[in-house]
Amino acid sequence: MEDNKTLHQQLLEAGVHFGHLKKKWNPKMLPYIFAEKNGIHIIDLNKTIEGLDEAATALKSIAKSGKKIMFVATKKQAKEIVAEAAARANMPFVTERWLGGMLTNFSTIRKSVKKMLSIEKMLQDGTMDSVTKKERLTLTRSKEKMEKVLGGISQMGRTPAALFMVDISHEHIALAEAKRLGISTFAMVDTNSDPSKVDFAIPSNDDATKSIAIITQYLTAAILEGLQERAQVKENEEETSDDANEGRNRGLEITEEDNEGGRGRGPGRGRSAGAGAGAGAGAPGRGPGGGRGSGGGGSRGPGGGGSRPGGGGSRPGGPGGRPGGGGAGGSRPAPRH
Repeated sequence: MEDNKTLHQQLLEAGVHFGHLKKKWNPKMLPYIFAEKNGIHIIDLNKTIEGLDEAATALKSIAKSGKKIMFVATKKQAKEIVAEAAARANMPFVTERWLGGMLTNFSTIRKSVKKMLSIEKMLQDGTMDSVTKKERLTLTRSKEKMEKVLGGISQMGRTPAALFMVDISHEHIALAEAKRLGISTFAMVDTNSDPSKVDFAIPSNDDATKSIAIITQYLTAAILEGLQERAQVKENEEETSDDANEGRNRGLEITEEDNEGGRGRGPGRGRSAGAGAGAGAGAPGRGPGGGRGSGGGGSRGPGGGGSRPGGGGSRPGGPGGRPGGGGAGGSRPAPRH
């Protein structure tokens, strides 16, 4: 309540409540008019605060989503104020002259912007040093002329998501293009304008410098809050992704260690384990007769025992035969004849 009271006083001191003459009013502004005094309509500041809060909330949401908001104010008393606010929020702006088709024919406007940037680059890197002085002067003047009109949208790669205008009667071309493309519109609406033409109307004095400044600064602060929240969300997402990647890498390292440990300490299987046991225990199993028995470890199965026991020979040794040499227990040699 105190904040509303403070804002109410600030709007009152800035002269936001002063409207136009009664004879110039638009009947659709009747819900926003508080009274008439000396032939001048007085705007209801409670309605102004309501519209301002709604517009600020919507602009904050748009800025938080990462979309662009274009500031449009070609009136003399609003140019510098709007340009400074847009530059502070890093948003595109138009304060000199609205070119027809700036939104509906954005591809052509973008070509002009690229031409302006190319000329500026050539002037900076020394490419134009080889041309004549007259040609360089012509290009410089052309760049300055384009920069005056297109400088505010040089970094805008696509059409904006919203338009903020100071006077919809003065910026009727921009308003018509925005409505045609379905772009959200925010505007300061005086008593001589139609508030139904814009999506978010802020009933206020759009002629006084102080009134324009306080409304523009309030909305710019909301946009900056949205941008700050967007940056905070990005930081949190990056930290979360880094933690997840780190945890995944640790899991992979632990898995590799377990696999290596399993290969080194686990029970011997296959030829490596069997060969070791067979070589150690089956070597004494070869008898004098050159017989071959099964060793202590076989080629398959766990390392403790072979596929065939090595206690006794598989075939008894006869004359000239080959005994089944024992493994761990050993076998008796075949008698000689």
